Amino acid sequence: MNAPDNTGQRITLRDIGKAIGVSHSTVSLALRNHPRISETMRNKVHETAQKMGYTPDPMLAALATYRRNKSDKPITSSLAWINAWPDPKDLRAHLEFDCYWKGATKSAKKFGYRLEEFRLDSNFSPRRLHQILSTRGIRGILLPPHRIQPDWQDFPWENYSVVRFGRTVHTPACHVVTADQVANTILAYEEIYRRGYRRIGFVAPNAELKRNGIIFELGYLGGQRLFDDAAKLPPLLFTRATPQEERQILLKNWIKEHKPDAIFTSLTELPDMLAKENLRVPEDIALAATTILDTTITAGINQHPEEIGRVGLLMLNSMINDGSRGIPEIFRQILVEGCWVDGSSLPPKP
Repeated sequence: MNAPDNTGQRITLRDIGKAIGVSHSTVSLALRNHPRISETMRNKVHETAQKMGYTPDPMLAALATYRRNKSDKPITSSLAWINAWPDPKDLRAHLEFDCYWKGATKSAKKFGYRLEEFRLDSNFSPRRLHQILSTRGIRGILLPPHRIQPDWQDFPWENYSVVRFGRTVHTPACHVVTADQVANTILAYEEIYRRGYRRIGFVAPNAELKRNGIIFELGYLGGQRLFDDAAKLPPLLFTRATPQEERQILLKNWIKEHKPDAIFTSLTELPDMLAKENLRVPEDIALAATTILDTTITAGINQHPEEIGRVGLLMLNSMINDGSRGIPEIFRQILVEGCWVDGSSLPPKP
């Protein structure tokens, strides 16, 4: 192979193809890690391009991207969406998670992929999943939130590019796309304050991962620090194991002691719990939700879940094209910030 010259002439795809005896179109596909090109050839092209000093022309790359994005690509391969819920229908019954799926599906189609759901259960083990994915040449995996952590056993993550949504899935420790809960909670506190409320509380089930509860709490405490005349109420966090009867008592005592005039919450049953205490929404206590989906609370945060799904697919696609697989040495998080939505559950306070 000839060494790169120093004349300043740019190395082209045709130069690389000529050096290894393939067409420039094969080189182009291999550099983009296209599944039509064998892994052996892809590695050979990447190695040759590096040795010859090839760098993409940024203007041509921008033009190619523009042309590719003008229309959807034909479907060429699939990506995996793993559903490990005990009842698989429960995953997308959550509107938030269903929007992840919709956003990722639309984005996958744009890049020539089909997003397929694979269900893990007692009859479909991680080992069996790997056999099917590898046989079909599927190299990308999206992990939606799960209520129960899957037992991945000895699943070979090093063979796949993986992105997970949210923080409920903590194995594998791969890159994450999720809502910016700290910023969203601070935003909610600001908006509630601007509508005249001064005793703003926070009620939520402390997630299975304590880190989730801490993240919400950090946002809540950050919101409190913005306004000196707002009461500094302690958050009320229920553990997953707390029985409903005990939750009701804790809520009753917390309200009696701290007298909130508004509550920011992720607890979907909170309106019913307040009704049992003969408290009206919003006349006695106004409510805003951490997400306006999957709840009867109308005011709160739109977490843009479809955008979270789209960004997750974009990250996965870039990892596939970059040949990035397995558990990363440097953990990366992409946070999508939400926006405030007005609703009748939290009107401006007279």
